[in-house]
Amino acid sequence: MNFALILFVLVCVTGAIWALDSLFLRRRRAARLGEGGHVPEPWWVEYSKSFFPVILIVFLLRSFLVEPFKIPSGSMLPTLLVGDFILVNKYTYGIRLPVINVKVMDVNSPQRGEVMVFRYPVNPSLDYIKRVVGVPGDEVIYRGRRLTINGREVPVTRVGDYNYVENGVKFIATERYTERLNAHAHSVLVDPQGGPFPVSAPGRFPHRENCAYNEDGFVCKVPAGHYFMMGDNRDHSDDSRFWGFVPEENIVGKAFLIWFNFDDFKRIGQSIN
Repeated sequence: MNFALILFVLVCVTGAIWALDSLFLRRRRAARLGEGGHVPEPWWVEYSKSFFPVILIVFLLRSFLVEPFKIPSGSMLPTLLVGDFILVNKYTYGIRLPVINVKVMDVNSPQRGEVMVFRYPVNPSLDYIKRVVGVPGDEVIYRGRRLTINGREVPVTRVGDYNYVENGVKFIATERYTERLNAHAHSVLVDPQGGPFPVSAPGRFPHRENCAYNEDGFVCKVPAGHYFMMGDNRDHSDDSRFWGFVPEENIVGKAFLIWFNFDDFKRIGQSIN
């Protein structure tokens, strides 16, 4: 469901009715009232005038400032939990026209280590959230569960174990590390029981020729105007390793705050690193 499109249509319809009433219908009612009759506003005029400013404010806030999302999966554990409600900054990576998502003003470019929401390249009607690992021009290598960017291995530090239940039935035991991408220190999970990188899993995607896979992992050269995304739950994340690069036009915004979680109130107000 394209909620932005629905809001846009509602803004146009209620705004048009409000304008029509202000310019023409109100005068007609006033003329009839002068003849001695009481002519109330039609319900569709009353409702439109009441809801138009509210819908307009929501549309503008959601389109240009912040947009709420809910985390549906564990691919970003332990940074983001299933059920987290997060806020995404819509102007950090540039001002875009709502609905058509065309950039009209540059602000900043995504940087390695930032958590970004984007439209899933395979199905742009879906929003995904992952961490930026590679920016245009980067060589990204992931072998033996270690990440290397432009020939430099990304430093990690083992901090303990992290266990969780997947889909309410499957117990997952992982090792927890602190990884540092540029100035971003964040946690990642590695499943020691996971098998080798599945060579057959990556599909065909634009710029597939920039990547080479083997039984240990892969190496990819990020093309211009694209980004390489990975989940923090490294062995349980469907990300750029499998469906390719995220084009710049698919960017939605930068995730920056957890504003609610029904199961853990302590997470409210936590920043997303």
